[in-house]
Formats: sequence, structure tokens, C-alpha cells
Amino acid sequence: MRKALLPIIIIVATSLLLIRVFYLQVVNDTFKLKSDNNAIKIKYDYPERGYIYDRYGKLLVANQPSYDIMIIPRDLKKIDTTEFCLLLNITKAYFDERMAKAKIYSPRLPSVFLPQLNKLEYAAFQEKIRKFEGFYIQKRSLRDYQVSVGANVFGFITQASEREIEKNPYYNSGDLIGKQGVEESYEITLRGVKGVKYIQKDKFNREIGSYKEGKYDTIAVQGEDINLSISAELQKYGEELMLNKRGGIVAIEPSTGEILSLVTAPSYDPAILVGRQRSKNYTLLYRDSIAKPLYDRGLLAEYPPGSPFKIMTGLVGLQEKVIDVNTTFMCNHGFSYARGRFQGCHCGGGVRDLHVGIYKSCNAYFSNVYLRTIAKYVKPTYAVDVWSNHIKSFGLGKFMGYDLPTGKKGKIPNAKTYKKMYPDWGWSGKTIISNAIGQGEVLMTPIQLANMMAAVANKGYYYTPHIIKKIEGEVIDKKFRTKHITTINRKHFTPMIEGLFDVYNSGTAYALKVEGIDICGKTGTAENFAKIRGVRTKMEDHSIFVAFAPKDNPKIAIAVMIENGGYGAAIAGPIASLMIEKYLRKKITRTDLETRVLNISLQGQYAKLGGLSEVVKLELRKKDSVLKSKIIIPKIKTEPLKQN
Repeated sequence: MRKALLPIIIIVATSLLLIRVFYLQVVNDTFKLKSDNNAIKIKYDYPERGYIYDRYGKLLVANQPSYDIMIIPRDLKKIDTTEFCLLLNITKAYFDERMAKAKIYSPRLPSVFLPQLNKLEYAAFQEKIRKFEGFYIQKRSLRDYQVSVGANVFGFITQASEREIEKNPYYNSGDLIGKQGVEESYEITLRGVKGVKYIQKDKFNREIGSYKEGKYDTIAVQGEDINLSISAELQKYGEELMLNKRGGIVAIEPSTGEILSLVTAPSYDPAILVGRQRSKNYTLLYRDSIAKPLYDRGLLAEYPPGSPFKIMTGLVGLQEKVIDVNTTFMCNHGFSYARGRFQGCHCGGGVRDLHVGIYKSCNAYFSNVYLRTIAKYVKPTYAVDVWSNHIKSFGLGKFMGYDLPTGKKGKIPNAKTYKKMYPDWGWSGKTIISNAIGQGEVLMTPIQLANMMAAVANKGYYYTPHIIKKIEGEVIDKKFRTKHITTINRKHFTPMIEGLFDVYNSGTAYALKVEGIDICGKTGTAENFAKIRGVRTKMEDHSIFVAFAPKDNPKIAIAVMIENGGYGAAIAGPIASLMIEKYLRKKITRTDLETRVLNISLQGQYAKLGGLSEVVKLELRKKDSVLKSKIIIPKIKTEPLKQN
């Protein structure tokens, strides 16, 4: 048997090699096609990207024709470079730089020499293209925005980088790819599939027809259209309300998890990232380290949630049975929790139960609840993990899994957190008491706050927030249709919702009521510190507000975060009420609130943090354009710094 083993191995290996050679040479012509590359020209047919619509079918993003000048370095003949550069309004240095890059990429494959010509530039070059052998025009489509809002939602398209080309063989030099927003998340759906044509050339390098009669050619497949879950009207209104402010607004439909509005401020007009000036304008936005218009505060900014977090403290207390709805605590205009330690409160003082504690936002009440929760178990390490797990069941303290390419997970501390913070000595509930009122180590993003309120509105469950509503011919990902159940018993949400309802009826949001709409909400004010010239300085507090409406069968849950906005009912609260009314009624009756919000500018506060960015200066120059009957959003226009 041993003597026969070696011959058997040789025979099998030889057979496999012969079969493979037969397949490659007779059955599959792919390698022959590659070997014939010197006599074949490859042309790509780029499909239109899919259109983007809002939840009601309003067209948001379409396409417009664009033309790229392509170069195959090997085919380049001696040309008049001076005439070429004058015709396209480029420098000789640019010509040499692009030519060098094209040769490095491939002497025989096409690469983009000059992208995104407009119709006039295309017509002028097409007229004289015969004089510039080696160059040809490739038609593509660029985005054509039908709205001037939602830049953070859409993202943009740009040329694929060398790294992306190496990583994904679908892309070639000069191909466009989606970046940020839904353009990135749904790139494969939106881009379609490009077609390929192989053109046979003769020995004089002239095109003589399709290679193998088009056997290897493929047809371009247009990208699929998609419907987003956002309301274009609500998105526009949210961006108008956020003029001259920084922060985020996130609105969610509780019954589905669909994102109704995702506002970040300051923002920009998405159209400025289209065309020849895209790179220049992107650089302007990217280098703005003060206003950060490319930074999506709704998804990325982590803030102390402040008083809205008392909702969580109360629900965990009920679930852990350390309180019931009748449990009371005394508020002496604050809470003394250790020698010389006093936590102030603005509720007015007195005996507080859960209901009053919520609508008057009593710090003392919820601090007591938190201490009881941590003291329930012998070891505070175990207790804080129990508390932490309850909180995380609302989707907090972790990446939420939504269908946008960016985000932060916030922070919900646990025993591990405090073992790191206090390695040399013990700690107790009093050490970490600030967690009770949404300060301390707790951090949340606006979308997490909105999702928290969606779970409360649903009395104990939520769906993963998502921006997609419909893709033609496809089923939405199952994870967006899966219900997530919190660890809090459904019965505990009813008294909490009653308290949140009275925040509007007799509590901290009384002045923000909208007649005929039952809104449940919670004001919040979070302390805010910043380093100014190296010194930790107390700044104006962040203004926070969370809400859902109507009370029964909720249609919208919302979180509003305004940086340096002060008391929760000052700016964030009015914005929440206005957004809710706009969505539910499509009109505004609280015009007094609207006028107040539109006239508020916080740029003076932001100037203390390090001056005003060029983006903000542009907004300030146009502040008088926002007015009573018609609101105009100042947007960054193409090359704005060259104006004035």
C-alpha cells in the first residue's frame, strides 16, 4: 500500500492540474481576456444612483448629469498642453500632477483626470477632444438636492480612495462612493451596478468593435430608490428653530422606531458638496473646529442627561421595590447626603411622592430613591450592576445598532467603572449620588434620550431606531422590526407617565402647553464646564427636554439638547412643543413660542469658548433674514469666505 501511495498522489495532482488548465483555456476565457488587455479598451457605463424620498414620498435627492475627463496614459499622444490647460482653466502644475498619478495607477487603464465638468465645460472640451488623443469623456451622475436641509442625514458622494479601491474590487480609480449618512449606509442599494464594455482595438490602436461580439459586456443596473423615515417638513422646521444655536433634535415614532427628524446644529446646505468646488467646501467645513458643522450632535455628542434621567431612577426604584407610588421623602430645598455635602433643589421644598417628584423635578426625592436602590444589596458593587443592567435595557450605554454609519454609545457606569475610579478605598451610594439626577458618570446622546422616551411611551419596549422606511422590492432588515423589552414591569410605567403628563399641566413645562395636545415631558438642566485658556470654567448649563405625544397612542417621542441653553424650559422645551405640534397638526398655534425661539441667539455664549468660526460669522451677518412671516435658514454657500 505504501508503494502505491506516492504514484496515486502524483496521478491525482496531475489530473487536477490538467482539469484546471482545461477550464482556464477552453471553458473560461477570463484570463485570455486579461492577456489581451493591450488590444482591448474597457469602458464603464455608470448607472444613476437611486433617488431618495421622505416618508410621505416627497423627493429629497435626485441626480444631475456630470462629465469626467478620463485619461489612459499609454494612449496619450503629443498634445498642446498650453491649449489644453487654457481650455479647462487648469494650471500646468495640475496637469503634471494628475498625469503622474494616472501613470502610477496604471499606464493602460483609465483614471479620472478632471472630474465633474458642467455642461458648458463639457461642450467646450467635446468640441476639441479630437486634438487630445488619450483623453475621453465619461458621463456620470451627481446628486441634485431638492431641499437645502438634512445634510447630516444624506451624507455625500465622493471619489473612492486608494484604500477603498484596494479593499473592494468593485471600485476603480475615479469611481464615486457614498460617505456619511444614508449615502454610506445604503451605498450598495443606491449605487446600482455599473456596466462594462470591452472594445477591440487594431494594431494602430483604433477601435474596431466589441470584443468577442460583446460576450463579456454587462449592462448597467440603476440604483434602487429608497424612502427615508424622516419628514422633510419636520426636518426643515427643526433646522430653522436651531438657527444660531448648537445641539441636536431627534424625533422617533414610538410604535416603529422610525426616525422622524434628525437635526444637528449648525448644519450646512448639502448642495455645496456637489461639483468642482466640493473639495474646497468640504475642507472649509472640516477645518471648522469651533462650530463643527460636520459633527452630528444628534448621534455623536455625549451629554449628561440631567433631570430627564430621573425617569430611569424612578422606574428602577419601582422595579426593585425600594419605593412604591405612595413613598414620600422630605425636600428641604435640597438633600444633605454626607457631612458638608448638600445637593440643592429648586422644586420649592416639602413632602414629595413619585408623582410630585416628577412634575416638580425634585432632586431630593430621586436622590433618596437612588440611595435605597444601591443600599438594597449588601455589596454596592453588585447593587450598581443591577441598577446599570436595568438602565441598559433601554438601549443606553451601548451602540444602538441604527442604520447610520456614525454614533457613540454614551456611558452607563457599573461596578467596573468605580473599581477603576476608586481603587484604594471603598465607595457607596452617596459617593456616586450624582447618577440619580443624570449627572455623575452618566452620559447619553440625543438619539438615546429620544429612544428612552419611546420606550416609556410604549410602556416598556422599543424598536431599534432607523432612518429607512422602504426600499423598492426589498424587506426592511429584521432587526428594525424586532421588539426590545426592558427589564421594567409594564405596570410601573403608568404612574410615571401620569407624572410626566403633569409636567405640562402643573409642573416645570406649564408655560409650554399646546391646547388640544396631551404632551408628556420632562425638563432638564445639565451642568456644563469647559476649559478656557487652560482653566476649568463653569459655563451656562445645557438645556434639555424630552417628551412624547399624545399621551395615549403616542405618535412622536422627542429629545432636544441645546448647548449652553440654560434651564430646560427656556429653549429646549419650547422647541420640543413646537416640533410636536408641527408633526401632529402640520401647523403652529403657539406662535409666541415660535417667535421667541427664532429670536434667541446663543452665539455670544459660544464666542467665550474660543471665538466665532467663519460659519458662525456668516450666520450672524444674516441674522436679520429670519423673520416673522417667512423663515430663511442661513446656509453655507459655495466658497462663502470669498463673499464680502
